[in-house]
Amino acid sequence: MTYEPVLQIIFALSLAALFYTYIGYPVLVYLISLVFPKPINRSESEPLVTVLITAFNEEESIAEKLENTLEIDYPSEKMDILVASDGSSDQTDKIVRRFADRGVRLFHQEGRKGKTYTQNKAVEQAKGEIILFSDATTEYRQDVLRELIPYFADESVGCAAGRLVYVDDSGSDVGKGARSYWSYETFLKRSESKVCSLIGASGCLYAVRKEAYRPMYPEACSDFLICTILYKQGLRSVYVPEAVCFEETNVDSSREFKMRVRVISQTFTDLWRNRSMMNPFKSGFYAVQLFSHKLLRYMVPVFLFSLFVSSVFLSLLNPVFAAVLAGQVLFYGLALIGWILEKSGFGGSPFSVFLYFVIANFASVVGFYKFMTGETYASWEPIRKDAENRA
Repeated sequence: MTYEPVLQIIFALSLAALFYTYIGYPVLVYLISLVFPKPINRSESEPLVTVLITAFNEEESIAEKLENTLEIDYPSEKMDILVASDGSSDQTDKIVRRFADRGVRLFHQEGRKGKTYTQNKAVEQAKGEIILFSDATTEYRQDVLRELIPYFADESVGCAAGRLVYVDDSGSDVGKGARSYWSYETFLKRSESKVCSLIGASGCLYAVRKEAYRPMYPEACSDFLICTILYKQGLRSVYVPEAVCFEETNVDSSREFKMRVRVISQTFTDLWRNRSMMNPFKSGFYAVQLFSHKLLRYMVPVFLFSLFVSSVFLSLLNPVFAAVLAGQVLFYGLALIGWILEKSGFGGSPFSVFLYFVIANFASVVGFYKFMTGETYASWEPIRKDAENRA
């Protein structure tokens, strides 16, 4: 009895799954966005807006962040700036209090409770009709509110999310990989927003109607889960690429890996707790987006493993599969070279995309393991450049 037909089926299914995840689905949602875009009604208005900045031990960044926020082009009497400090033990709170005479308020969460828990409590203190969520290390363009707010004239919009631009002055391989990955994600966000709704926002720049915000469990990935919470209420989350913010990338693969493991583990928890939303009879095309953009993306390591193993055995029977196997070995070899060069201090290698691809997918494996073993991430660490000195 030969197992070649079975191996060929495994190979074909794995390849098809990879193709659909990375190419087929993006093309599908893009084409639908061209043919059946959902309109949005926009008009100028100036509602009261709370800019909510969540921070933990951000003494090196918070003053610059507040200066940047105060420079936003929006009437000062219509902008409420609230810093939510998650039990910070450094000078963060003291620095924030220096801005009190300029209208900045401080909400200090006693004890370290985590980002999502702290956000929940801070929202209760927010004065604005619209809440703009931000991080302490993110720089906003001055017109960010002028770009976001008009979308809330449409009663079907519950969230307007801006565009995150990663900056990496060091030219690191991880930074290059992150920027390439984010460009791909930005393309998907544009299409998904036009077709149905975003399924996730950039945590450093998204605005939400306060009346539609619902408290989330502490271990939630809040910038992902918020879109599902809103969609359950019949509200869309839309992408506003003209609303721009800037943030430094991770420059070290271990920090990037740690961040991605945390986010993926949290997202698995969110998907499981809201698994009914992946039923297209209940949530329509939003279910397709969750399944294709998130679940299948996190299953890519399974497809890669089955593709590799089936290629190994098929290569013994057919030279075509031997060539395919050689291509896979070369791909992972280039990623390994990229990692060695990074650890040796040689940045700017041409292997950044290969390295980042492997980092992201290995993080999916570890993130799934942590989800299955019940490990949760209620708290978070600042892990970008100089974060070890801030934590």
